[in-house]
Amino acid sequence: MAKICLCLTEKTLSQDVAVLEKYRKYVDLAELRVDCLEADERLLIRRFPEMVDVPVILTIRRERDGGRFTAGEGSRISLLSKALAFANADRRHNFAYVDMEDYLQVPSLEEVARTFGTRIIRSYHNTQGVDAHLAERIRSLQQVGDELVKVAVMAHSLAEVIQVVKAARETKDMDKILLCMGPFGTPTRILAEQLGSHISYTTSKEAQERAPGQLDPQELAELYRFRDISSKTRIFGISGFPLTVTFSPVFFNTVFSLEHTDAVYVPFPTDAIQSFITLAAELGIAGASVTVPHKEAILPYLSQVSPEVSCIGACNTIVSKPQGWIGFNTDAPGFSDALLGFIGKKSFRGERITIIGAGGAARAVAAEVYRLHGKALILNRNALRARDLAAPYRFAWGPLDSQGIAYMDRYRDIIIQTTSAGMEGHAETDPLALYTFSGKEVVMDLIYKPERTRCLQRAEAAGCRVLNGYAMLIRQAQLQYAHFMGLEFPQHLIARMHL
Repeated sequence: MAKICLCLTEKTLSQDVAVLEKYRKYVDLAELRVDCLEADERLLIRRFPEMVDVPVILTIRRERDGGRFTAGEGSRISLLSKALAFANADRRHNFAYVDMEDYLQVPSLEEVARTFGTRIIRSYHNTQGVDAHLAERIRSLQQVGDELVKVAVMAHSLAEVIQVVKAARETKDMDKILLCMGPFGTPTRILAEQLGSHISYTTSKEAQERAPGQLDPQELAELYRFRDISSKTRIFGISGFPLTVTFSPVFFNTVFSLEHTDAVYVPFPTDAIQSFITLAAELGIAGASVTVPHKEAILPYLSQVSPEVSCIGACNTIVSKPQGWIGFNTDAPGFSDALLGFIGKKSFRGERITIIGAGGAARAVAAEVYRLHGKALILNRNALRARDLAAPYRFAWGPLDSQGIAYMDRYRDIIIQTTSAGMEGHAETDPLALYTFSGKEVVMDLIYKPERTRCLQRAEAAGCRVLNGYAMLIRQAQLQYAHFMGLEFPQHLIARMHL
């Protein structure tokens, strides 16, 4: 079973101990990054395994491999020797592992490690990309049978993650640690068991050195239930880019935990939807949420679509079946259920509505407004996209500028903001900066983080009734669950979820 390792990267040993104590119940072992310690502290590292009483990996990482050790190789070897040579007869108080790069060939050091029960991790780091013949590279590292091979490569795309997954399958007979660095590599850290990887590295959220793509140990252990993941665990996930803000893993993994369902929901940052489809086949992904910018790009890869997808031209939910991927759209009913519940109506009849945006979410909103008898104006920065979305419903349309804003006087009962403008990371953006709220509008922003976008703050200050995207998010996720699991969402769980 794969284990959770906490990387300790503080400046002093006492600070590292404090970090470990905070996360002790979530981790199986720790890695002492000696290269991150102050110079005086490095002289005391021999004491560390006894200080923490958990298995410890001894690592001194050079700058060329992504570390902070800048002294010469002789100094590094000397530090490693002092840490390993004065071993305790009680092997529990020795370092459990020592990380030695493939180019670090010191037979005397290796002999000392083996004599005192310290297993060698033979590591290779490619901080620039993924090796073309990765499986061969992995096999070339194993010089002695009892060594544990570690390969960490930087993935710059989901296609490179696929290379790593394939290499994992081709080397499934080997003891190894295999992972992708960078945001694209997060799935390899969660699904270490599927890759045959013995260890998944984590860092605290407050760590001074935090590798891109690494997770907090509590998040990995509790949210993703890392220790429960096996070859039988069903894999679901979300495909989008950049996925810096997504609530779906929290929702689905909380539900799976409460239900004791053997399933995990994983974020898959996806730069190209074709890559996700390929990776899904490699990992046997059972279903996925599809978010920006892929809700329309996914359509050619579906063998069957629901009537909603056919009407809207966008898909946010896919389920794997023997005949291929089946596509659904839960944004549409999720939106209408949330907004109609908020205004206390059963339809949009008599409402004159402005829709901001013309992307996948706007497509779902427009379809529902039309289905439920509303009249709408669609405004978008690219006016031609607004025109194309409006045409099937005979809605008004225009550019998102002063000219388009002027049209809103006739469509201001409800205003629905569907773009990513105002999302965390772009919190200062207000797509309706040119519009002055009267206080009579109902304003809905599909963004849920932050809870109040700049647009909603202005609307609320003017006296408008405002609604963010949280209620829609929950409802559409419940509908996705029904498609994923083939049964209705258990509503009684909502009270227990504390979302």
